[in-house]
Amino acid sequence: MLLAGCAKAPFDSQPMPRVDLSRYMGKWFEIARLPNRFEKGCAGVTAEYALQKDGSVSVINTCHKDSVQGPARSAKAKAWSVDPSNSRFEVSFFRPFKAPYWVIALEPDYRWALVGHPQRSYLWLLSRVPKMAEAEEKAALAEAARLGYDLTRVEKTQQ
Repeated sequence: MLLAGCAKAPFDSQPMPRVDLSRYMGKWFEIARLPNRFEKGCAGVTAEYALQKDGSVSVINTCHKDSVQGPARSAKAKAWSVDPSNSRFEVSFFRPFKAPYWVIALEPDYRWALVGHPQRSYLWLLSRVPKMAEAEEKAALAEAARLGYDLTRVEKTQQ
């Protein structure tokens, strides 16, 4: 769910003070995103993260083409934390290319997360369940707006 982006002002501070990797691991459902070319026509999008013995994270992103019942395709990647907070990662789907993956907001019980790019060119709202409560979704997206993301282009993901 990420690759390099366009130029906007970088974040002024670290996205999250601390992410507990053991709690962050597992399956997440994509609720909304800023449009990107590699997810065009995707529905039923999920991301699964698993901590590896070497400290890296295996990533499996799955997309169903055109509808949740459409054919599924998956992309595997490897990610690694680039600072002690575990809120900034680099991910690589195609070596040697890598891209930033920043956890920019996280619900205290790890029910939802906002993942972004340092130049705000990518954004994902992820949830542990396929459909978030409307109030919770609005609060998460309001946090993205507070962090400087342009929400006028955000699209909801069919789950």
